[in-house]
Amino acid sequence: MGCVIDERASSVRRMSEAGPDALGDALANIWREMDSPKAVVASSVNPAVLQVVTAAAGERLHQNVLVVGSDLPLPIETLLPEPERIGTDRLCSAAMAYHRLQSACVVADFGTAITIDCVSDDGVFLGGAILPGLAIGAEGLARHTAYLPRVALERPDWVFGTDTRRAIIGGLVYGARGALRELTEAYATELGRWPPLILTGGDAELVGGGYDIVHAIVPELCLMGIALAYHQCRSVEP
Repeated sequence: MGCVIDERASSVRRMSEAGPDALGDALANIWREMDSPKAVVASSVNPAVLQVVTAAAGERLHQNVLVVGSDLPLPIETLLPEPERIGTDRLCSAAMAYHRLQSACVVADFGTAITIDCVSDDGVFLGGAILPGLAIGAEGLARHTAYLPRVALERPDWVFGTDTRRAIIGGLVYGARGALRELTEAYATELGRWPPLILTGGDAELVGGGYDIVHAIVPELCLMGIALAYHQCRSVEP
C-alpha cells in the first residue's frame, strides 16, 4: 500500500503478513499524509485481503474502498473474451506502463506468480502468460522432492551450479530470465518490433537487474496504475 500524488508513489509499505490492527494503523498514517480530495482505492486478486482492507478503511478512516473492476472501470481496454476474469493487478500495471510510454510494451511482474503481459501500440491489453514465482518454485522443489533443500534466493554470480543450492538458485533465476526473453521475443514477433520491457514486483531486481533487455524496473508500477484507474474515472465524471 502507499500514497500516490501526481503519479509519484510514496510511503509504500508491503504488508502481506500484517494483521488488521497493523493494516489499520498503516492506512491511518498514510491518510493523514494526504491532502483532500483523496480516496482509498484498491486492486486485489485475493478476496480475503480485500475484505480486511475494506474493514480497516471503514473502521479507521470511515471511508469506503473503491475497488478497480467493480467500483471503478478497468483502466485499460482489452481484446479478451472475459476481461473481468483477468487479475486487475496485471491490468493496472499494464495501463500505467502504457500511460507513461504511449507505445507497445511488455510488462513483467515478478511476485508470488510471474506474469508477462503485452500491450499494443493502441494501448490495448493483449494478454500474456502466468508462471510460478521464484519462491513458489523453490518451495515446490523442497516440498515435493526427497533431498532438495529449501534455499534463500539471491542473484547468481555463477554459471555452473557447483552444489545443490547453487544449482537450484541458478535454475530458478536463469529460468525466469529465459522465460522473460522467450516470451518477449514471441510478443515482438507479433508486434513487428522489439517493445520496451518494464519489470515490477518483489523479485524484479533479482531477475532483471543488469539484464540488457530490460528497459526499466518500476517497483510501484501497480500502485501507480491503481491511482491511474481512479483518476481516469474522475476525469469522465460529469
